[in-house]
Amino acid sequence: MALPIVHYNHPILRKKGAKVTVFDDALAEFAAEMIATMHAANGIGLAAQQVGRALMLCVMDLREAKADFNWTLDGAKPPLDLFMPLTLANPVVTVLPDTTETVYEEGCLSFPAIRGDIARPDLISVKFQDERGVPHVLVCDDLLARCVQHEVDHLNGVLFIDRMEKKIRTEIDESVKALAKATRDAAKAAKA
Repeated sequence: MALPIVHYNHPILRKKGAKVTVFDDALAEFAAEMIATMHAANGIGLAAQQVGRALMLCVMDLREAKADFNWTLDGAKPPLDLFMPLTLANPVVTVLPDTTETVYEEGCLSFPAIRGDIARPDLISVKFQDERGVPHVLVCDDLLARCVQHEVDHLNGVLFIDRMEKKIRTEIDESVKALAKATRDAAKAAKA
């Protein structure tokens, strides 16, 4: 079942997620609902805040991505089909030494039809637990690294517009303001 995705300027998007401490069937079911929601919205990543819960949990699925990227999971290179869709609980990202930053246009399911260039480190490691609490280490680059960083930002209340250079942000500012107004208006209508 797809969950409703909250849009900017909903306050939950600015909340840092609580650490996941209970790995039970309810968490696994919530992660599965997040994956279904992400797929229904044609996204490659989704954070718990985007579906209304301030929790250190995000999901991603890059099996359909038309991009080259490299990865190792727990020191091996399993096929993407074996570990995606991927659930990350309590992720901790480390930028690896000697990596470069690349600029790439990003979008976000909480900002429909709004995109902008963001500079991010190209090679990272992320320690996380899966939906059952099993610890893992993923080392990745390119689009997968970017997706992990984007979703982990959400878990910390940071939005992709916060990472944009001022010139890029100015170009999309009217669209962002219109979205914020639509979100406010929808919240008022829901209360009425």
